[in-house]
Amino acid sequence: MNLEMLTLPEKNKVMQSYTNDPEFVHTYFDYTVEESSFFIRNKELSERSFQRSALKEVLSSFMKPFGISDAAKKHIDELAVNGVAVVGGQQAGLLTGPLYSVHKAISVLLLAKQQRELLGIPVVPVFWVAGEDHDLNEINHVNTVADYRISKKQYREKYILKLMASDATYKQDEMAEFVKEIFGTYGETIYTKELLAEVLEALQKESTFTGFFVRLMNGLFQDEGLLFLDSAYQPLREMESEYFSQLINESEKIASVIHQKELQFESAGFGTPMNAQLDGANLFFIHETGRVLLTRENNCFINESAGIRFTEEELLKIAKQEPWLLSNNVATRPIMQDFVFPVLAFVGGPGEIAYWAVLKEAFHHLQMKMPIIVPRMSITLVTSKTKQALDSKSLSFSDVLSGEVIAVREEVIDNLRDDAFNDAVDETNEMIEKQYDKLSELINKEDTNFIELLQKNLNFHERQLDYLKEKSEENIYIKHDALLRTFGIIESELFPEGSLQERMYTPYAYLNSYGPTLIRDLLELPFKMDGTHKIVYL
Repeated sequence: MNLEMLTLPEKNKVMQSYTNDPEFVHTYFDYTVEESSFFIRNKELSERSFQRSALKEVLSSFMKPFGISDAAKKHIDELAVNGVAVVGGQQAGLLTGPLYSVHKAISVLLLAKQQRELLGIPVVPVFWVAGEDHDLNEINHVNTVADYRISKKQYREKYILKLMASDATYKQDEMAEFVKEIFGTYGETIYTKELLAEVLEALQKESTFTGFFVRLMNGLFQDEGLLFLDSAYQPLREMESEYFSQLINESEKIASVIHQKELQFESAGFGTPMNAQLDGANLFFIHETGRVLLTRENNCFINESAGIRFTEEELLKIAKQEPWLLSNNVATRPIMQDFVFPVLAFVGGPGEIAYWAVLKEAFHHLQMKMPIIVPRMSITLVTSKTKQALDSKSLSFSDVLSGEVIAVREEVIDNLRDDAFNDAVDETNEMIEKQYDKLSELINKEDTNFIELLQKNLNFHERQLDYLKEKSEENIYIKHDALLRTFGIIESELFPEGSLQERMYTPYAYLNSYGPTLIRDLLELPFKMDGTHKIVYL
């Protein structure tokens, strides 16, 4: 493996400001990303109390079915005493979802290791799985490449209710066929048989989207001691009972301060990432029809479409007696994480950082400060085949992102075109048009039907000539397939549909070509979380 770092032009306005504008960071966050902040944050955490023993039991019981390595056990034990956490998270995608899920996990691990050395205390890596999310259309598909074009493969089972990912079960035989179809697009390598067998075994041991996700991710990162916890795990919900009560009691004020902050955020030109509502409860209720969002109305918590209405006292009773019926939304999930874990830092992507930017006053209202927010690393993996394709055209990764590869490809195609043939077709078309003009002059102008017939006949000939030009162009692609295939390889892997690779593909395409040591070898690279884009040549 070889590592290169590249500073990409930042198109996201929030990230531009977070990286370069100290006033922006001061306005919307509690800490800057610098060494001194970690010492200050650690001191703040030491002055707060956490349910450490309960957290140990919850983590141990959740991870036990997936396998707890010695490193993970050590981390759980450390959290039970005086450890602090670096937390990152993601919803549960199929085959781990896009590569950035893995990049988040790598970022969490590297930052935890770095801060453990800096602070001289246990700093534990935690991956918070958003199993309570119910938008299954966001996670029920995998992107593959067919003829150098992106192909979206979707798991076909239909879900009518708004089920949480942790409650949404799949049919194991259908999921197995889906996984085999995906692997069929990767091509056969010396690693395929064993890798596919591991994935099929994992899906047979699980029945939900979240369980399948965690088992695969734990398999990839088990040796590193990365801890996993599902936000919808019932024992965790029981542990969160008193925290739900706080969120219910303070829901009006929390909604107000988030709404005001988002108005400020919008007026500064950053949009409305949460679309926060003044009457929002920022909590979901797990109803027989699925997960439904609550709003406040006349001191009650309601969802009109589901016919739900709770008084504050009734909802507090649920928080105390049946907390697993409650669920956080995007606004209260970060707060709940900070209640549960001593969060030194949170690792997030651009979208998450925009959400966090409107939560500062909500944290303060609950007598807390926000953790340090650290942008995750962004990585592109370059296979040997793609590296060879780049070298053959004297192109770089920067050329791909800038569109230079498209210009080079068009120049190649232009040089291959048979201009003499196209010119002859155009001349033929001009001759036919002149002849039809003569024929038109011989027709009685009042004979509109025949004039129309003549025009249709001319249009037919023009279409046939256009068809000849199209077939000539197609013939170029057929005759020079090997040459043009090079550009398809480059674009489909490195910048598919104008997006970074990490947003499109799962890691299994790369595990299949590189081998099972991919994650371990990536973690041994000298990564720096300095905002640069990492290019890894496999």
